[in-house]
Amino acid sequence: MKTTYKELVKNLKKEVKSRGFDKVAIGLSGGLDSAVTLKIAVDALGAEHVAALIMPEIGISSAENIEHAKILAEHFKVKTYYQPINSFLVSFHFTPWGSTPVSQMNLRSRLRMVLLYAYANTQNALVLGTSNKSELLLGYGTKYGDLAADIEVIGNLYKTDVKELARFMGLPSELIEKVPTAELAPDQTDEGDLGAPYETLDKILKLNEEGRNEEAIAERGFDPSLVKKILQRIALNKHKSKLPPIIPAEVEKFNEIEIPMEDQQQLF
Repeated sequence: MKTTYKELVKNLKKEVKSRGFDKVAIGLSGGLDSAVTLKIAVDALGAEHVAALIMPEIGISSAENIEHAKILAEHFKVKTYYQPINSFLVSFHFTPWGSTPVSQMNLRSRLRMVLLYAYANTQNALVLGTSNKSELLLGYGTKYGDLAADIEVIGNLYKTDVKELARFMGLPSELIEKVPTAELAPDQTDEGDLGAPYETLDKILKLNEEGRNEEAIAERGFDPSLVKKILQRIALNKHKSKLPPIIPAEVEKFNEIEIPMEDQQQLF
């Protein structure tokens, strides 16, 4: 992991500088991915150029994750802001269209990204994403929420790779072995949502990346129903990693078109 770590530090520094920036902001959750991202950012840019926003939802975010986020920020000596999102959620209770469990979870992720960009815009900083390759391939993230960063620092590392990198960097074992959760709903866990431990998911994802089809992957000893579910999730969520489609249309030269006055809508 030494080479991987050095490349991430070097390439992040190069990417930030190439865009004309020298400061970055990170949403620090107290989980492993944001902790690894923070460490890489500090080593690449210096603590004085890194800001951590801790944005829990009081009542949903665990006290342990909040405490871990605060300890990490203090340890790495980065500028830190503690901003619970509860007050921002209140207004959405009064929208006339109501809500669903999915819309509520996505709302939390998008609010955090709004806060990150609100901060970044005031400080001329870039927003660093904390999604790993497993999440990106599976589409396990919120469009225009946690997937809406300027740079994805660990997006080329599977979740199991992130854990190995964290061990190499000397992050605490309780952080590395903690159950991964986005904390967008009570008792939510990543592996509960995805249907299997990351160790199993990553093996399936790697085989798929090698070009193996559903049957070939299942023949390696994996539950066929899990393999099917994972490959379907990949296909259904590809849109999350792409720009919105632009509908093709031939643009007419409007100065050559005469519209009779009677056909023009009188709206005002």
